[in-house]
Amino acid sequence: MKKTLMLTMISGAVFFTSCVSKKKYVTLENQYNDTRSTLAKTQLEKEEIEAKYAKIEERVANYNSKIQSLTDSNNSRLQHTEGVVISENEKAKMREALAKVDQKELAQAKSLKDSMNLIVSYNLKNNLDNSLVGQGEEDDIKIDIDETVVMITISDKLLFNSGSARVNSKANPLLERLANVINSEPALEVMVEGHTDSQTVKPGAYVKDNWELSVARATAVIRTLQHKYGVAPEKLIAAGRSSFHPLTENDTKEGRAKNRRTRIVILPNLDKFLALLSAN
Repeated sequence: MKKTLMLTMISGAVFFTSCVSKKKYVTLENQYNDTRSTLAKTQLEKEEIEAKYAKIEERVANYNSKIQSLTDSNNSRLQHTEGVVISENEKAKMREALAKVDQKELAQAKSLKDSMNLIVSYNLKNNLDNSLVGQGEEDDIKIDIDETVVMITISDKLLFNSGSARVNSKANPLLERLANVINSEPALEVMVEGHTDSQTVKPGAYVKDNWELSVARATAVIRTLQHKYGVAPEKLIAAGRSSFHPLTENDTKEGRAKNRRTRIVILPNLDKFLALLSAN
């Protein structure tokens, strides 16, 4: 009897214990399934949010692209300012360039063209260093800068023999240095002026008068710059002034020697300057 009771109690305890473990298992399993369901739902919500965010980013990028396109279009739109056709982009580049020039000179600029001339003149001045004048040529070469026009006066004894329009070979180093300066600045035009003294041309000479001699000398210098040193011909202008613009009186040998000269006048070309701005 006692043995039977003991077995019954043990069986009951085992059964009770089995029932509790199974409940816990079911509970844990339900919790696990709920967690998996929540995770799947969260993942789905995350993917939906990411898709919405990607669409928003795409819309923002499209808006920014349209804004940039409209800005570029507006900046590149040509405007007439003081008779000069110029865009907003070119104006911005001009402001950047003007920051480098002498501010006292800039304060005296009264127009947009004055400012453009200052920029070209500034670039040219930087290139007209002491290397243009070779050793021993200091008295025969004079460089003057009148506002934005650069004038280089060269005595004839450096360029020509007396009464001749053929460029002397000893002038080659000088003309090569000059060509390097001209070629370094595309926004320029260069006028070469021939000047003579007042003495008349000898009868039987190959030129008729000082007009012809002055033009022939200017043309000879231009041909040398073009053919020997690669200066673009469209930048060059030949002019003869004969004896009618003397520096001093022609009644002395020294005065006549000073009046016989070639003058290189370097002029800013504003149209080319604007083209350079647009290309940068």
